[in-house]
Amino acid sequence: MIRNRRNPAALLLAMALALPVAATTAAATSSPAAATPTAPTAAGASDVRFAIPRPTGRYGVGRDTLHLVDTGRRDPWVPAAARELMVSLYYPARTGGSAAPYMTVDEARALLKGQRLDTVFEPGQLAGVSTNARQDARPVGGRHPLVVLSPGFTLNRATLTTLAEDLASRGYVVALVDHAYESFGTSFPGGRTLTCVACEAVESAPSDEAEKELMARAAAGRAADLSFVIDRLTGPARSVPTWKHRQMIDPRRIGAAGHSLGGNAAAAVMAADPRVRAGVNLDGSFFAPVPASGLGGRPFLMLGTQNQHSPGAADTTWSRDWPHLDGWKRWLTVAGAGHFTFIDLPILGAQAGITDPGAPLPGGRSGEITTSYVGAFFDQHLQGRHQPLLDGPSAADPEVTFHNP
Repeated sequence: MIRNRRNPAALLLAMALALPVAATTAAATSSPAAATPTAPTAAGASDVRFAIPRPTGRYGVGRDTLHLVDTGRRDPWVPAAARELMVSLYYPARTGGSAAPYMTVDEARALLKGQRLDTVFEPGQLAGVSTNARQDARPVGGRHPLVVLSPGFTLNRATLTTLAEDLASRGYVVALVDHAYESFGTSFPGGRTLTCVACEAVESAPSDEAEKELMARAAAGRAADLSFVIDRLTGPARSVPTWKHRQMIDPRRIGAAGHSLGGNAAAAVMAADPRVRAGVNLDGSFFAPVPASGLGGRPFLMLGTQNQHSPGAADTTWSRDWPHLDGWKRWLTVAGAGHFTFIDLPILGAQAGITDPGAPLPGGRSGEITTSYVGAFFDQHLQGRHQPLLDGPSAADPEVTFHNP
């Protein structure tokens, strides 16, 4: 069953917080949740100041937070409740404003408890990661493409902060979405921190096939979430607009991307919503398949681990769905990468000199590769600027392999 082959997500989180772990790893996959980790031991790295890398674009970065409720849809995991979302909106901005927090202490506490690390780390150590985004920053002028981002299953939206900030610095409005009851902890208004009811459903599934069906339904549900966010950000203005800077968004240029299950959701929203013009899957299985009819000729990028997502590797969904991608497409894998390479955690671990022996790609390179290739993809397909980086292998990025099976 899937649950017996899952990533050591807690191991990677432990490294990101700069405490050593026993050298016990499992094969990295894009499966739903985490195996029980080997407990880390104390270390003298408490004086390390963890920070998200400086974005590479020419703009400063602003950030706002929205709470959205889809009153027309029941939550798939808690049917008594309407579907709720928390959205961090990153945007190109002028300087000013106060520093945006990484995540709340309650979110950090829930994440640590979910990974069984709550007796090892203080929540403030994770919540206190420094970011580059500024709250209440003044936006730059003009109209900008919108990219909706979805995190991995069990992980809250903060874990994609590096990518979100970098895209905003390059001129994108980024809506980074938390899906209720699908992370170990997400803070909502009213002092609520919602836990991962979906994790319990997946863990209790009676078979491997039943788990896969639940994950496919979760991807489809996330696609509906992302379309709802697009509706609220680009639809007809209401008496009180959803977001005070919504005029920044060019509704003709919308993309979607995500990590793990969020990457599957990016493909699923493209299949369901023609407004989404381009998509990226970061190391996610296609639990919800790409339709045989394709994506209407729209471009799609798959960027994943060499071990699990090369042609013929363990995750066969990429080979299965590759022919269904009927527009511009790229299949790239990264040598030395693990499933979490494409999010913040290895980047933070590298700041304390920690590297996962099962995924030896340095954390700094993890961030550089992810932001470079995802940024180039959206620059080419939403900004209309040809990117030679996407044409073929680059001597500057020997870890990246182009596949065309």
